[in-house]
Amino acid sequence: MVEDARKLANGRDRIDFSAEPARYRHWKLAIDGEIATLLMDVDENGGLFEGYQLKLNSYDLGVDIELADALLRLRFEHPSVKVLVLRSAKNRVFCAGANIRMLAGSSHAHKVNFCKFTNETRNAFEDASEFSGLRTICVINGTAAGGGYELALAADHIILVDDGSASVALPEVPLLAVLPGTGGLTRLTDKRKVRRDRADVFCTTEEGVKGKRAVEWRLVDEVAPSTRLETVIAERAREFAEKSPRLAGDGIVLEPLRRQRTPDAIEYAFVSVALDTKDRLASITLRSADSLPPATVEEMVAFGASFWPLQLARELDDAILDIRNNEFEIAAILFKSSGTSETVLAYDAFLEEHREHWLAREIRLLWKRVLKRLDMTSRTIVALVEPGSCFAGTLAEIVFAADRSYMFDGERDGDNRAPAKIALAKCNFGLYPMSNGLTRLQSRFLADQGDLERAREKLGESIDAEEAQELGLVTFSLDDIDWDDELRVFLEERRSFSPDSLTGLEANLRFGGPETMESKIFARLSAWQNWIFQRPNAVGEEGALRRYGSGQKPVFDPRRV
Repeated sequence: MVEDARKLANGRDRIDFSAEPARYRHWKLAIDGEIATLLMDVDENGGLFEGYQLKLNSYDLGVDIELADALLRLRFEHPSVKVLVLRSAKNRVFCAGANIRMLAGSSHAHKVNFCKFTNETRNAFEDASEFSGLRTICVINGTAAGGGYELALAADHIILVDDGSASVALPEVPLLAVLPGTGGLTRLTDKRKVRRDRADVFCTTEEGVKGKRAVEWRLVDEVAPSTRLETVIAERAREFAEKSPRLAGDGIVLEPLRRQRTPDAIEYAFVSVALDTKDRLASITLRSADSLPPATVEEMVAFGASFWPLQLARELDDAILDIRNNEFEIAAILFKSSGTSETVLAYDAFLEEHREHWLAREIRLLWKRVLKRLDMTSRTIVALVEPGSCFAGTLAEIVFAADRSYMFDGERDGDNRAPAKIALAKCNFGLYPMSNGLTRLQSRFLADQGDLERAREKLGESIDAEEAQELGLVTFSLDDIDWDDELRVFLEERRSFSPDSLTGLEANLRFGGPETMESKIFARLSAWQNWIFQRPNAVGEEGALRRYGSGQKPVFDPRRV
């Protein structure tokens, strides 16, 4: 019998990250000129798994997948929209946060990846505001608790209904024995500049804060009585739209990705994924375009979603998310490429030349987010720069994102492809910052910025294996004699290590240098949340997550760790 490629070994359906408005179960998107309204109307029977209901606009990963899709479509399909109004379709409730039954019944791996995707989606709202001019106004018409308030915190402006009952709360500590782990604590202190003592009171108060106190404590930006709410929303939307720099014409249609899936492979137009479950490896091969970029931006727009840099970014993003959330046994992801560096550099040059055009800008911003997604993926990332590869410009960022990179020196016996080369472009020196605010090359050369300048001097040149190693662009250059053995020993060694140890090791080594709000969310906050999610006080038989809603009080081990 042929195995159903949509199923995992345990019989569970694969989590699919594709979505489109016609199939949304939890959100309603409406466009009115420069203003878009996104209504949260969660189908309580539309959970991703069985065993829980999504009551009170509580959410799971399926709800967030649709939310991420809606934001992406606003950026590409509706570039003339300047303001997004985020609100609830349900009476007297905005959002109750992440669904507690879902969290209590999920595996630890699913909880962690759910929180990670949620973090990335919240960050995308802030990215859209800062770099695309798409401002978000969040309207809280009732209770906004936990992850519901954290969603509001990602907005530029928060309006709270002043009706005596609407409130904001981060009640995870008193109710669930966990943390506001999708950025709540960090956004309170670093983004909204809430005083530490007030934040302490707020995060340990189950019922939250209402009305004028919420404004005084900087938890929301303003309150509005129910009778004036719609007027205030319209006024703020108009004010934000007038200040937005977003100027664009018609958008493009983000057509569904085409992919063929078998039990051990996924094939896209420009991305191939091969899964080796025996050796716990995933190989992702990226292919360059079949032709050079168009001559004009009008032709780029006409290509739409099939424009090579855009389609490749979407396919790579989908592949990364699939491995993250469905292939937990995979220990390492091997990145390869195929094509010509000249073609990749030509597309980078085209996007740079037309960087002021909205579509070129959005494509490069998407690549920034996809590369960050790779940085945040808890698998060993390995780049293999072989003959016939095209790791140049934007694709070279994958080499710099890798935990290890190996470059083939010379020609392989019986292989007539050109020797391996790396090429740098302007985009490698500022366009794709990591979560720490530095580029991957800056993070690579923290000890000596002179190394960064020596790399910059090679801009546009083809760099062979020996020179790439001398410049510090790859970990090792290996010839035909050593290549297979060195890789085999490395991968065997990697598989022998504790996956938990490697996750901690890689996550710490990838982000040297300064801290930012974003790096705190993904590093410090996520690390603590990850740890707390495994503690009996939260997830034990008598823990708060297990006993929530049962009428039984949790039993805590009183010893502080």
